[in-house]
Amino acid sequence: MKGFVAGVLVLATGCAVGPDYERPKSETPAAWGEKADTSAVDLSSWWTLFQDDTLNSLVDRALKSNLDLKIAAGRVLEARAQLGVVVGGLFPEIDADAYYSKSRLSPNAQTFPIPLYQSRYHADLDASWELDLFGAVQRGYDAASADYESWIENRRLVLVILLGDVARNYVGLRGNQLVAGVLRQNVVSAKETEEITRSRLAAGVATLFDLVRAEAQRASAEAAIPQVEAAIKQSIHRLSVLIGMAPETLTLELGVARAIPTAPTRVVVGLPSELLLRRPDVRQAERRLASATAAIGVATADLYPKISLTGAFGLDSLGSADFLKWQSRAWSLGPTVRWPSFAGGRIRAQIDVQNAQQEQALASYEKSVLTALEEVENALVAFLREGDRRRLLDEAVVANLKSVELAGDLYKKGLTSFIDVLDAQRALYSTQADLARSEADLTLDLVALYKALGGGWESRGP
Repeated sequence: MKGFVAGVLVLATGCAVGPDYERPKSETPAAWGEKADTSAVDLSSWWTLFQDDTLNSLVDRALKSNLDLKIAAGRVLEARAQLGVVVGGLFPEIDADAYYSKSRLSPNAQTFPIPLYQSRYHADLDASWELDLFGAVQRGYDAASADYESWIENRRLVLVILLGDVARNYVGLRGNQLVAGVLRQNVVSAKETEEITRSRLAAGVATLFDLVRAEAQRASAEAAIPQVEAAIKQSIHRLSVLIGMAPETLTLELGVARAIPTAPTRVVVGLPSELLLRRPDVRQAERRLASATAAIGVATADLYPKISLTGAFGLDSLGSADFLKWQSRAWSLGPTVRWPSFAGGRIRAQIDVQNAQQEQALASYEKSVLTALEEVENALVAFLREGDRRRLLDEAVVANLKSVELAGDLYKKGLTSFIDVLDAQRALYSTQADLARSEADLTLDLVALYKALGGGWESRGP
């Protein structure tokens, strides 16, 4: 198709005015700011690296039924149809016309004898073809083609965002379910401490103050649960909508707690230069720049004359018996020229408009490059530092478990106060909840990294 259109453009156009498009060259760093594996990376199905069947199933359903993705696909079809409109303008336009009429003339309006009644038989074909010698046709096709390709990239961008949202909400769900489990266990421990304190108060070896503090700690532990439970429900609702279903659809399927998807042991991010070739938003910005550049040529071509070849051939007669005879033929052929000699500065102003829009498109492209690099750097440092934090929290939980045990023994021997026991328990509860959140955050940061790298659209067509 493109080759055929190119041939028509050669015939229909001469030289194309306006700037020729050149893909901008962007400087990228040779390596990432954080130490990372820059080996060649295949991110076409990055979510499968977590080896979670439920996540894989949710992604498959989202790819089939997500409404944002369907809207984006519809916009691609619209842009392709619009490109077809532009391509149609490359070819000669032929109109067919035929009519028959019966009329009566007024004898009082005639100066010589003619029949009062007349019939007219007419049929013709009219053709016109604009030979745009200064490239408005070619530049218009270039602009529409780049615009169509930008909508393809927009669909890919929606796909990348969708994959990230499904994985992020699923990991967030499993993380909150883990946190909720830890918080409920903390409530059980706090209730046990409260009951022990109540028994010791009855035995005269504890004070009322000790009991009130134990009750307060139990209530605080219980108060942390409702917010997490709300977040669990919200994640289920979001995932249901992402697969194109009602919010409560996945409640039974996802309501039972399961482990957080584990991050792969080896995380490969590739080189910074590869990022610009893979990120759909960068690719989309580049196509919009190409379209804006071609639009300058379309506006500039209005400064020059437009030449069209027009012709008509038909049959015309006053009687049906003569209508199909060769003598009834009528035809015309000739070029037409239109050249706006004065437009009050409108054409020059329109060229200025297109130049300004092209400068904006260039700045948007450069911004998209910097944004892509920033998002990967941020996601990479968040993932690596969260790994460090998780290891330290693991050590803190082990130490706090020992602290709770020691505080209990010392309190039983009368060597420390009950406040020390509660403080040790409070520290343990806090670090256990933080560790659970960190496990989720570590996987969430990896999801954010894969999303920032722009993978997931490659094997799913335009």
